[in-house]
Amino acid sequence: MKNKNAWIMLIIMLCGIVLGGFIAYLTQGVGFLSWLNYGQTFGLTDPLTLDLGILVLTFGLTIRITIGSILGMVLGIIIFKVL
Repeated sequence: MKNKNAWIMLIIMLCGIVLGGFIAYLTQGVGFLSWLNYGQTFGLTDPLTLDLGILVLTFGLTIRITIGSILGMVLGIIIFKVL
């Protein structure tokens, strides 16, 4: 039995999400593939700034989930199971 590490699965899933989102972005102008770019964005739209006098911290996080990134994640899980 192969020793499968959870970190390797996480890295493969993140690669799938990034590549799927990138492919979705590239195909947004193509008519029959534009559905890959359909998704939802959530998070902090305006960054949160904390001014401590000598130190200014700015926090912000926005996540965009698209059909392409979901398909990329599923493909990453399938690849991990096969390997």
